[in-house]
Amino acid sequence: MNLISSTSLYIGIIIILIIILSQAIQIIREYERAVIFRLGRVVGAKGPGIILIIPIVDRVVKVSLRTINLDVPAQEVITRDTVPIKVNAVIYFRVIDPVKAVISVENYISATSQIAQTTLRSVLGERDLDTFLSQREKINQTLQQIVDEQTDPWGVKVTTVETKDVELPENMRRAMAKQAEAERERRAKVIHAEIFMKNKKSTVPSLKRSLKNNLIRGGNSPENPYYWQFNQKDNDIE
Repeated sequence: MNLISSTSLYIGIIIILIIILSQAIQIIREYERAVIFRLGRVVGAKGPGIILIIPIVDRVVKVSLRTINLDVPAQEVITRDTVPIKVNAVIYFRVIDPVKAVISVENYISATSQIAQTTLRSVLGERDLDTFLSQREKINQTLQQIVDEQTDPWGVKVTTVETKDVELPENMRRAMAKQAEAERERRAKVIHAEIFMKNKKSTVPSLKRSLKNNLIRGGNSPENPYYWQFNQKDNDIE
């Protein structure tokens, strides 16, 4: 009986040790870091690879260091020239300081999205619609710089902010379509005129030479049937 009790005790101890050991060993992937809290205080970030912690005493928060792409919902913006538009965007960012990302903000992904939304409305509201449409690359860089400055205390690095779709009022879309159509027609007329002048310059000299040769062969006199035709063409050309 005592032997059975001792065996059961040993088995129980072994099971407990296995559980404790399994909790003490943590495997951190290459793209992760483990922020360690010991009795509520931050010890630091560890990883990648195998790390050892103290069960019950330590708490582990894993943070991914991979670049995150986040869609920014469409924002309603009134431009400086009072045009109502809707603009959405995409933002690319990554954690460069895991400890700050955990202790400085409750949810760094949500917070970065909120900062991007407010910055998008603010920056576009300070510019005319034409400026936004013609200088989108420059505005994207401005957005990236502002959002990156705001998220830096959280250990988050914003690498890219790109505006995507722009929704304009219906009447403005129609006006822009008409303007684009008029511009295409104007360019087509210019190209047609250039081709016409080029063809005229290439055909007129050859026609003059042909008439002149016929005039020489028939004699330069009013009796020559090419005499009047040559002079008429010459006058037309002049």
